[in-house]
Amino acid sequence: MNKTFGRYDPEQQLLLPAALQEWLPEDHLACFVSDVVGQLDLSEISHRYEQESLGGLPYHPRMMVKVLLYGYCIGVASSRRIAQRLH
Repeated sequence: MNKTFGRYDPEQQLLLPAALQEWLPEDHLACFVSDVVGQLDLSEISHRYEQESLGGLPYHPRMMVKVLLYGYCIGVASSRRIAQRLH
């Protein structure tokens, strides 16, 4: 049984603002991290999750790499502090 990921669409349209990219300036570090991670081959990580049958739907690996890399770039390693900074 192959596991799928929870829905992850960075281009998702929101109510206000209309797109997530409108929240941040074009030269923001988060945009750079997103562009870099978007070019990485994460197929090995994705494949391992897809083969796992236990547990609930995992977060998409590309989103998690973006979150962790952004946290490390701003000098934050604690998951709780990264979550606070993302808000």
